[in-house]
Amino acid sequence: MEVGSVTGWGMVGLAGVIAAGFYYALCIAGAAEQKGKRAVELGGGSLTREQVKSHYHQYAAFFEKPKQIETPGNVPNLVDTFYNLVTDIYEWGWGQSFHFSPAVPGKSHRDETRLHEEKVADLLQLKPGQRVVDVGCGVGGPMRAIAAHSQSHVTGITINDYQVARARSHNKKAGLDHLCEVVCGDFMNMPFEDNSFDGAYSIEATCHAPVLQDVYAEVFRVLKPGHLYVTYEWVTTPQFRADNAEHVEIIHGIEHGDALPGLRSYKEVGEIAKAAGFEVLQDRDLALPPAHPWWKRLKMGRLSYYRNHVVIALLSFLGIAPQGVVDVHEMLFKTALHLTRGGETGIFSPMHLLVCRKP
Repeated sequence: MEVGSVTGWGMVGLAGVIAAGFYYALCIAGAAEQKGKRAVELGGGSLTREQVKSHYHQYAAFFEKPKQIETPGNVPNLVDTFYNLVTDIYEWGWGQSFHFSPAVPGKSHRDETRLHEEKVADLLQLKPGQRVVDVGCGVGGPMRAIAAHSQSHVTGITINDYQVARARSHNKKAGLDHLCEVVCGDFMNMPFEDNSFDGAYSIEATCHAPVLQDVYAEVFRVLKPGHLYVTYEWVTTPQFRADNAEHVEIIHGIEHGDALPGLRSYKEVGEIAKAAGFEVLQDRDLALPPAHPWWKRLKMGRLSYYRNHVVIALLSFLGIAPQGVVDVHEMLFKTALHLTRGGETGIFSPMHLLVCRKP
């Protein structure tokens, strides 16, 4: 009788531990960098619950018909759909800064991210009170880091209205809404006056542009003469070979999983900036040695992916998360594998730096 009681209590205890674990994962654990999204809140951005699955299939279909993704007019809608699908998952599983950073020995992922963002402010030589535009701001992680570091006023633009709401909420919670504002719009046609900003930057955002020169031309237009634009670009490197089947598969996998109309070569981006009217002061890859691997975080996060996937599958099964979220999460995991291989082979960099000045 006593043995049975002990066994029974042991099972109850085990069940309690499991339940507590799921409660923590579902209701308490927030984003990797700062609590902001819980698993039970995962959704489809501005999409209704019923739209998530169909919009995921529409997104995937773009890449099954190459001519669709090659048509510039289709790209803004594609990118908007992509960020409706992935924003909650990014915040929950990665953080509020949707970009990579070089690994820094002894530093946390959060500190690595902050240092990479503050580098932008330092390159721009920002001063308190100056106005700077964040071109493709997401939910505003970099914006808040740069505003806090420089005390400049940052205006972000994103094509996704759900991200606007998320960024404004985060800005207020961080006590930085007096320095940070966000507008919804297309960075190829920005709703700002000519010569109105003291600085501009983009962090792994203009890779979504169907025509990169159109974005650079818009940045050139809104930037004051004599002032700087800093951008981290996604590019193929000198190691990429178009006749290498594995290389092509890796790059296509990155494009498919990140809503890219086509990655540019490292040789192109500086020339495109010059064609837009800029003087290019720096043109170099921040991922090269002595920098430590930026993809290290992806490899370390594989166990977390499997844990998160179980959580998302359970939420979907229970009807808490919308149908289709599991498909989106699986797509992002496959993309992480391609990104990791891109880093390991050296054929891809997410941090090719351009520092440009408007004459």
